[in-house]
Amino acid sequence: MTKFASERDTLKSKFPKMREAPTDQRLGITQPPLQKTYAPDYRLIDLPSPREAAPGPIDLFELIEHRQSRREYSAEPITLAQLSFLLWATQGVKRVVKEGFATMRTVPSGGSRHAFETYLAANRVDGLEPGIYRYLALEHKLLRMSSPPDLHAQLGAACCGQNYVGTAAVVFFWSCIPYRCEWRYSVAAHKTLAQDSGHVCQNLYIACEALGLGTVAIGSYHQETADTLLGLDGADEFVIYAAPVGPRVGV
Repeated sequence: MTKFASERDTLKSKFPKMREAPTDQRLGITQPPLQKTYAPDYRLIDLPSPREAAPGPIDLFELIEHRQSRREYSAEPITLAQLSFLLWATQGVKRVVKEGFATMRTVPSGGSRHAFETYLAANRVDGLEPGIYRYLALEHKLLRMSSPPDLHAQLGAACCGQNYVGTAAVVFFWSCIPYRCEWRYSVAAHKTLAQDSGHVCQNLYIACEALGLGTVAIGSYHQETADTLLGLDGADEFVIYAAPVGPRVGV
């Protein structure tokens, strides 16, 4: 047994163990909301239909073949329609089912729990002031959260000194609200959450490639710094993944 053995436990299935004790769902405890709530006086920002920027006919083989991580971005902005398409591709809600029990989205999720919230650090998006936004997937709208000073530098610090992140037009941060999944799957939830975050980010890669944009998955971030930047408590909600997006340099 190696010194990393205990850390590997999260990667293992615990569904048999889950059956040894009742889950909160089985106990009849009210499920957590499908989306994090917000104050009614917040101003919502409408997004264009994602179809406005949807690419025309594409060769799926070439799209997957050319998908790659891209860390260099031009100084050009992206359009609000492009952002709308990327948000829809990664967390878009197709329908709400069973009277609010679950959502069917553009990405898979274990038990349709969809335990993520999407935050955006916008640097250069046409029609958006620079700042931090949250995506409201149920409404397909944005909620403006804050305007941190020197956002470029803060993004680099949040991503462990990877300063190219701050040069992107927009940076996607996905937070995790574990209890959405724990409510149904108890101790088995955490492996599922890790898997689901990969589904979301891969859809971003494919959608960016289709639009001629670049992105790269960021797993190396400073947990407390990133959580603080987005205003998260770090316990019941925390950053789980990030990805900068911008017009790519070269091909």
